[in-house]
Amino acid sequence: MTEASAGPRGQLTTRTIAMPADANPSGDIFGGWVLSQMDLAAGICAGKRARGRVATIAIDAMKFIKPVFVGDVMSVYAVLARSGRTSMTLHIEAWAERERFGESVQVTEAQFTFVAIDEAGKTRPLPALES
Repeated sequence: MTEASAGPRGQLTTRTIAMPADANPSGDIFGGWVLSQMDLAAGICAGKRARGRVATIAIDAMKFIKPVFVGDVMSVYAVLARSGRTSMTLHIEAWAERERFGESVQVTEAQFTFVAIDEAGKTRPLPALES
């Protein structure tokens, strides 16, 4: 992972607004809330690749770059970084639009690893990548 880039990398997967209930008394959004939003976006992307159920098995190199504030619109971008036999790794970035559609800044990035699972929760092979 690199320092904050000039623009988002990957496909826009989710957007949400940071609300007061998600903040500490200073008005900074809790890191756990940000992580949760990133996991949701990563899960959407991973489920699409797996064409079915997936489970998060690792979050690597989580990097908080800047804080998220109440009222920021947070956009999460995902790109498939690696696809194996049963698992995949996605690069996830979160960007915040300050003052509701003003300046856009990168606030976090991480690598999320997912495994494809069947209805019984057992690991299953990923389908072939479409050309």
